[in-house]
Amino acid sequence: MTEAATRRPPGAPCWVSLIVHGLTATQEFYSRLFGWEFLPGPEQLGPYVRAVLRGKEVAGIGQLPPDRHLPIAWTTYLATDDARATAEAIRSCGGTVAVGPLDAGDAGRLAIASDPGGAVFGIWQAAEHLGTALAGTPGTPVWNELMTRETSSVAKFYQAVFGFETEAVVSADFDYQTLRLQGRPVAALHGVGHALPRDRGPHWMTYFQVADTDEMAARVVELGGHVLQPAREGSIGRMATVADPEGAVFTIVRPTGA
Repeated sequence: MTEAATRRPPGAPCWVSLIVHGLTATQEFYSRLFGWEFLPGPEQLGPYVRAVLRGKEVAGIGQLPPDRHLPIAWTTYLATDDARATAEAIRSCGGTVAVGPLDAGDAGRLAIASDPGGAVFGIWQAAEHLGTALAGTPGTPVWNELMTRETSSVAKFYQAVFGFETEAVVSADFDYQTLRLQGRPVAALHGVGHALPRDRGPHWMTYFQVADTDEMAARVVELGGHVLQPAREGSIGRMATVADPEGAVFTIVRPTGA
């Protein structure tokens, strides 16, 4: 079990959150899937809870206002020391800032943005809330990956805004770049071309660690979710891509060596 309640370097994934129509039903799904318990989140974010595992915060879930019809999706947040300056950099590099920067009480400041390809992500300037506080155990985020059409142009955006070093996989049929900070891999860009789902477009994918991928994929279905890509061996372990009952897509993975 690895403690993760530390301030992340700018650009590092630090939090994941989900905004849904049915907050209570969604809490029930993830509670039964991952064993999460829930605490109230900042009041400034409306109906919002923080998922807790072993007493440590691991993710956030909020409720959409009834009149809003946004895509239901997990959002990856990247750390920043200055949300306003990062928002300006996002705009100047061809991205869009849709929400904020705004205060989340004493927890910190956030903004919701999208890259030039349209993939949505958040930025988080930590104050009292540093982000995901537990790692390396089932039920916690273990990896974040941008699924996009091709990586070369969007890599320049993330390099310019966050200072990532990138390391490309040299392969004629595999478009993949690892994003590194201070030499350490923190996320990746995966170009999938026409295999990108038409109804989703480019998007950040959250990977949650599990003890048994096949067993948990079956559990997702039992709880009213769906399996989109059955269990298979991947670059970081045995993984399956699934969706919760409202359609939020995520990947479950038993990491190699876990």
